[in-house]
Amino acid sequence: MFDLTPLYRSTIGFDRLARMLDEVSSFETPTYPPYNIERLGEDEYRITMAVAGFAAADIAIEVKGNDLTVSGKKTPAPEAKTEFLHQGIAARTFERRFQLADHVEVKGAEMDNGLLHISLIREIPESLKPRTIAIGSPAKTIEARKAA
Repeated sequence: MFDLTPLYRSTIGFDRLARMLDEVSSFETPTYPPYNIERLGEDEYRITMAVAGFAAADIAIEVKGNDLTVSGKKTPAPEAKTEFLHQGIAARTFERRFQLADHVEVKGAEMDNGLLHISLIREIPESLKPRTIAIGSPAKTIEARKAA
C-alpha cells in the first residue's frame, strides 16, 4: 500500500485521480476475461477482450458517464448434458469495468474469432482545444497642431 499524503498536499484539483489510485490499491482486479488496450493513433484506442465461447448476444456493453462496463452471461444450451474430461474454456459470467478519460467515446464494437473489439475515440470539443492568441499593438493616434 502506498502513502499518497504528499500527493494530496502538492496538487489542486487532482483529488479524483488520487481517489482512483486508492481504490485500485484497495481491491484485487479480476483477471477474466483477459484483455488488451491498444493505442491506434493520436486519439484512437481499442480494447480487445478474449471472449471465446460467447456469442454477440451473450455480451452487453454499457457506457454510463465515464464508466464502460462489458458483461457476459452464457445462456445454457438446451442440448444433452455433456461430461467433460477437462474443461479449459471458461463459460462463466463476467463483468469488466473500464474508467474512460474525459471526452473519450465508444465508436462501436465487433466480434471476430472469439475476440471482442471495442473502438474508442477521444474527441475534444473545439472550445477546449488549445488556440493561439495574436498579440496586437495599440493604434497610434497622430494629432495635428494648430498654428497660432
